[in-house]
Amino acid sequence: MVRILNQYVSPKGIVLMLLEGVLIALALLCAVRIRFWSSESGFDNYVTLPEFAWQVLVFVITLQVCFYYCDLYRLSALRGRTEQLISLGQSLGSACLLLGILYFIFPSLLLGRGIFFIGVALVPAFVISSRMALDQIWQAAAAAENVVVIGAGDLALTLARHLHERNDLNVRLAAFIDVHGGVERRIPSMARGMKQGIAAAVADVDYAAREERTLFNRPVFGPEESLMAVVEKFQATRIIVALEDQRNALPTRDLVRLRVQGVRVEDINSTIAALTGRICLEMVKPSWFVFTDGFHRSIVTLIIKRAIDLASGLVGLAISFPIMLLVALAIKLDSKGPVIFRQRRVGLRGSCFELLKFRSMRVDAEEGTGARWATVNDPRVTRIGRLLRKYRLDELPQFVNVIRGEMSLVGPRPERPEFVEELRKQISYYDERHSVRPGLTGWAQVQYRYGSTLEDAVRKMEYDLFYLKNMSIFLDCAIVLDTFRIVVTGQGGR
Repeated sequence: MVRILNQYVSPKGIVLMLLEGVLIALALLCAVRIRFWSSESGFDNYVTLPEFAWQVLVFVITLQVCFYYCDLYRLSALRGRTEQLISLGQSLGSACLLLGILYFIFPSLLLGRGIFFIGVALVPAFVISSRMALDQIWQAAAAAENVVVIGAGDLALTLARHLHERNDLNVRLAAFIDVHGGVERRIPSMARGMKQGIAAAVADVDYAAREERTLFNRPVFGPEESLMAVVEKFQATRIIVALEDQRNALPTRDLVRLRVQGVRVEDINSTIAALTGRICLEMVKPSWFVFTDGFHRSIVTLIIKRAIDLASGLVGLAISFPIMLLVALAIKLDSKGPVIFRQRRVGLRGSCFELLKFRSMRVDAEEGTGARWATVNDPRVTRIGRLLRKYRLDELPQFVNVIRGEMSLVGPRPERPEFVEELRKQISYYDERHSVRPGLTGWAQVQYRYGSTLEDAVRKMEYDLFYLKNMSIFLDCAIVLDTFRIVVTGQGGR
């Protein structure tokens, strides 16, 4: 398993991305060769550096960004060749539109009309054939990484379920080691949210087989078995400790020897965070926060982050100003009331500020009810407000909050004081999200749907904790890229 930004990503996906970058460039070079098939001098003149190199680079980057936005590099999201073809067609159409705009703005990047169309026609053939070949080669040559899990209870079942869902990682769950001397037949009552996930996982477990010491169709070894022998038997390269109580249970001597020999040893909280992009509140203990790596806030990073926020706020406000004028006019024509809606939100270190939004609801939206979350097809939303919320255009005035320093471009979304008072009573570590400036967008916003329940708030808090643990400029850039996709496709708005 490969980690990027403290998340496990598919090594096959990385290889595919690099390979297709080369193949797209090769497709363009072949297009030039075909266009100037009978003219060697014409070919030599066209591929003159550095002009042609810049044209190829822009062509490759634009196509691969569109591939990324259409999920062509999320191998777990694509279920078959037909779905790949549909996504490929969508991404090529989007890329042609973006390239047309770029060529209009920067004429020096313009490819010859014949070369452009030949290149675009060659790309699908190169991409599909490379994916079919890589699938065959990867299946034959890439050995799966074997994982041994220490534990055979609820945590181990949760881990097995998450590993099963991430079938793109080329990881094989090899065996469990039950250090407590017996797999429990009954799953004890657990915190809300995990119970349903565990029940779904256990539904696939054959209880008769479990009596024969198997779990998830994998062998379960007892405490009498040597960890060294089990790792050697399955040629395991990774051990994950999934125990509710580790006191006097870990085979410490064997773990030390294996760790020195190069076998990776991880705790379940860090593993599930890397698999899912969130820190599971039902499983994590306070000691994990104290001793785990992460949660760094260097002065240099904070200064750079604030400089990027200020620059992004000014540029974003300037670029979106014409759109904001049109939105303001549409709101005025659609319903009575102010264009800008001001609402108190909780920000850095628990201080409150006025968040600016375009009004998307009726003026009397909370009369008689007080503060409450928006719901699906909320009747309080105006006609133009529904469109604004779908494409997040109601958030554009928050560039002013970013410039003022009340918000950051990326961070946990700020909540209303009324909600914060209730949520901090029911969600562990909730106030920790106020240790950084709230964001115009955030990790929870690009990873999870719009929340309107306590369960949604818990799940989004788990994503916020993951962001706080791994906060960096690179993660912020990844979040901004995903935010563009959500805005363009209109996902998640209510």
